[in-house]
Amino acid sequence: MLSLADIEAARRRIAGGIYESPCVESIPLSKLTGAHIRCKLDYLQRTGSFKERGARNALLLLSDEQRKRGVIAASAGNHAQGVAYHGSLLGVPVTVVMPKFAALIKVTNCRQLGARVILQGSDLSEARVQAEDLAQSEGLTFIHPFDDANVIAGQGTMALEILEQAGDLDAIVVPVGGGGLLSGIGTVMKALRPSVRVIGVEPEHAACLTAALAAGHPVAVPLLPTLADGLAVPLLGTQPFAMLRRVVDQVVTVDEASIALAILRLIELEKSVVEGAGAAPLAALLSGKLDALKGKRVVLALCGGNIDLTILDRVIEVGLVADGRLSRFTVSITDRPGGLARLAEVIASTGASVKEIVHDRAFSGPDLSAVRVVCVVETTGHAHVQELHGALATAGMKVVG
Repeated sequence: MLSLADIEAARRRIAGGIYESPCVESIPLSKLTGAHIRCKLDYLQRTGSFKERGARNALLLLSDEQRKRGVIAASAGNHAQGVAYHGSLLGVPVTVVMPKFAALIKVTNCRQLGARVILQGSDLSEARVQAEDLAQSEGLTFIHPFDDANVIAGQGTMALEILEQAGDLDAIVVPVGGGGLLSGIGTVMKALRPSVRVIGVEPEHAACLTAALAAGHPVAVPLLPTLADGLAVPLLGTQPFAMLRRVVDQVVTVDEASIALAILRLIELEKSVVEGAGAAPLAALLSGKLDALKGKRVVLALCGGNIDLTILDRVIEVGLVADGRLSRFTVSITDRPGGLARLAEVIASTGASVKEIVHDRAFSGPDLSAVRVVCVVETTGHAHVQELHGALATAGMKVVG
């Protein structure tokens, strides 16, 4: 079983090769959540995620023969980039197997870092099977993204930094995929500061830790699409599970709207562009799942910043909808001259801003004197939306959807 001494040794080993990211107080997030929030900004690592810690530690523990032959990893992005980057620094040949759905920017980054990239499989499980087969046939060392003691030890170094940077704290909130980061952090906390609550957060669409704890052992869960793609792991690691049973205090799940809202809040309030996996800890607080932490000193592990820019605008829009700042409704108005102008006047009177208006005559029903209009408007929040609907009703305009 991994020990505190293993993690302390890993920290000494990777020192100088890993950025000691800041753990900063956040006044706006503290006001928003009611807790005293500090954010561990590990998305500031060179490749944008905490995965570099475990990758470097595992690479430094290779034998000379293993370093010469090279290593192989399976990953949809962050682990692959971490292994590729530190492999290039340490002169270790790296092969990464990535599923065919992997974001193109992450594939490109791995190639630019000098890795041999193989696109194989429709999901991460299929990519991992291919990587393990290649490891055997080519004599490469397989570096597992989370079910590896050396990788877990590297990830746990984040907790040692947090304890030095944050001073007294009551809880740490950590995203959960395969369980490597949470088990490493939990091991440190329970050894050095057992009073600190260690809380894991996973997406509802990939809740493998919740399932494992309920079953008493890791079990495969079906995966649904999630904004926290870095946490989309169908089966918790065996080694992390053995550790997590002893060191984790609470596990919560978050829905997609909460994740999108957390990404939006971090952009607006912290000027931080964080991927869905990295935003999961804040999502847990915003969703009300961790109200017991109000008034407590809490660290959020913001550990990944590799969001796919091709979907960032969609994520922001989903967050705006969840926040009540983007609203769509269908209203029935008169189809006589001045009807649309009157609708625009009512909307403007409430301070809302029209983004889009579309007439829907074909499906407006048999009353040819009326027309349905689909409106998308910008508002300031849910209360503003209700005010707008009330104003429309007062003006005799029926909201029908």
